[in-house]
Order: sequence, then C-alpha cells, then structure tokens
Amino acid sequence: MFQIIKPIQMKTMYVVLISLLLSIPQLSKAQSIEINPTVLVGKWKLDMSPQDQTDSNFAMMEISEVKGNSFTGVFYREGVEIKDAQINTQLGVIYGALISGDNSGEYNSSFYLKDDILHGTTHAVKRNFLAVWTAKKED
Repeated sequence: MFQIIKPIQMKTMYVVLISLLLSIPQLSKAQSIEINPTVLVGKWKLDMSPQDQTDSNFAMMEISEVKGNSFTGVFYREGVEIKDAQINTQLGVIYGALISGDNSGEYNSSFYLKDDILHGTTHAVKRNFLAVWTAKKED
C-alpha cells in the first residue's frame, strides 16, 4: 500500500517544489499592471469645492513634464510654479505631491489618480486651512 520513496525521488520532489516557490514572484510581476505617470502631463481643471456642484470655484494645474519620480508645471493659476514635486507608484496607484506658493505663503498639495480623476488636498499652513479638490483633465 505505501511505497518507500527513494532518496533520488525525494531530491527531485524538493527541486520541483523549490522551483515552483521561486517562480511565484515572477508570475505576480507578469500579471501586474504597468503604471505610467506620464498620464499626468497636460492641463487639469481643479474643482476647489467638489461638494458644491452649483458654484464655479475652479483653478488649474498644468503638468508640463514627468521625469523619473518628479514633475514640473504650474498649480492654481498661471505663473505659480510647482516646486519639489514627487510621484509615488508603489501601491499600483499614481500619487503626487507638490509645493506651490504666492505672497500669502506656501501650499502643500497632494493627490492620487483614480478613474481619470485627481483627488487631492491643499494645505496652507500659515493660512490655517485644508482644501479638498478634484480635477479632470482638459482635452
């Protein structure tokens, strides 16, 4: 009923098992979706009060270039340059952060891209507010 496994057969089983275990990470990489942060390049219309669909409180962000884990452009209105921008895609989602500013101080903004919409926040430390916004890419 029970057969005795010979040492050669046992060694072969170990080799097969180890090979299978080592191939699992490669299989998961093959099935992952490629994240391309250059989809951020372009002009975005920011809705600065997405909770109120009756207002027209809009701003803009134009991302002119994505290079590595950074990007350049303007935020809120023309002439307000994006500084110290960073991109992170570690979780399979494009996240971005930037600093902008005007005469009233610096603004720290961050966002993530979901279903072609940016969902973001802007924090004005010296002005004591946090704005929540969404943005859609203009054609």
